[in-house]
Amino acid sequence: MSDLSLPHASLASSTLAADTPFALVVRLEVGAAVVFDVDVSLDLFDAAGAQVAHAQLGSAGWDVSWLPRGTYEVHALAARSGLPAGTYRAEVALWQRAAGSTHKAGATTLAFEVAQAGGEGGPRLAWQVQAVGDSTPVEALSWRRGAQDWFFKHFDHAARTTASYLLGDSPLLRGRILDVGCGDGITDLGLALRWQPQELVGIDPFRGYERLPQIARDAHLPADALPANLRFLPASANAIPFADDHFDVVVSWGSFEHIVGGHAQALAEIRRVLRPGGLLMAHPGLYYSDIGNHLGEFRFAREEPYVHLKRPREWLRERVLASEPERIDRCGDDATPAQYWQWFTELNPITVPGFERELREAGFEPWRVALRTHDRVDYTPELQAYSFVDLAVGELYVSAWNRKQ
Repeated sequence: MSDLSLPHASLASSTLAADTPFALVVRLEVGAAVVFDVDVSLDLFDAAGAQVAHAQLGSAGWDVSWLPRGTYEVHALAARSGLPAGTYRAEVALWQRAAGSTHKAGATTLAFEVAQAGGEGGPRLAWQVQAVGDSTPVEALSWRRGAQDWFFKHFDHAARTTASYLLGDSPLLRGRILDVGCGDGITDLGLALRWQPQELVGIDPFRGYERLPQIARDAHLPADALPANLRFLPASANAIPFADDHFDVVVSWGSFEHIVGGHAQALAEIRRVLRPGGLLMAHPGLYYSDIGNHLGEFRFAREEPYVHLKRPREWLRERVLASEPERIDRCGDDATPAQYWQWFTELNPITVPGFERELREAGFEPWRVALRTHDRVDYTPELQAYSFVDLAVGELYVSAWNRKQ
């Protein structure tokens, strides 16, 4: 069975009148453990071969990030055809992305007639995707649960942001990838499955990745979805256990700020194991931003912007240890207030200008940079010592070439 196929497509009626609904049903078969970025396109042509309408599932707000093995249907519905009377053909195509490229997975052509004019411009379609039979309900998948879902944030958002937005689907992603500070490994799983690298290694001394098989099952990935090219090691970023120039790409999503004792040695190690002309993607936490304290699950931190810059350290400690955080779902990983406090005290005070300087001095050449800013900074007396940039920039994303001889 192919990874993804289009075994059937049909129109509810082959002859449409002005008051006849336009209804297209496309059945999809997912034979692989998981397929990515699924889309369906519909192109309508008149009897002379001129294209009269185009519509697409993805353009209608359906970002079908992935589907596990099973059978699914895509429905495209309109109250009327919106076409003049005549003979037409509908070309239906099924698309998917693999290893950073979009491929046509299947196609079919349907003929129909419009017996009475329904207007101009074609049907105004409403789309729907649903599971068939015992297949996993679409509503249970991470990309339908919303942006607050922990699995979505990493398997969908972080993996695609890293590889496509920051690394431009570089061919280097097909080689050897290292993730420094991989946490629970969800992002690595997304990268390994989507871009199919030769090897992807995640390192983290805290072994959160040991929970990944259960996390994947809970997210409705089939048991055979975990790929052989993905492995993890309980190693520190300050002593990466690989030879010089071993990796083509190194990624670090939200880890530089957590490296105990500072991140200078880790950056030197990354440069050592990354080959000349290799790519680094880094998303370090920015300490002086409103979210830089990593205490957003505590009510007092949400109610007072920049609380970690305004209040004494002992005041913060008392509030953290005396409070119970309103925990977000971290796929079953619940930290204690004492752990939150430890993480806060270990944060590296990273800033945008400082991180840029460190990258350049280490021999990295910036390629792509994205900054996400807070809507507004209200300066209070306690904040007067801090720069506009340090307070206003909430997130930094950067990719850079490793320029070494």
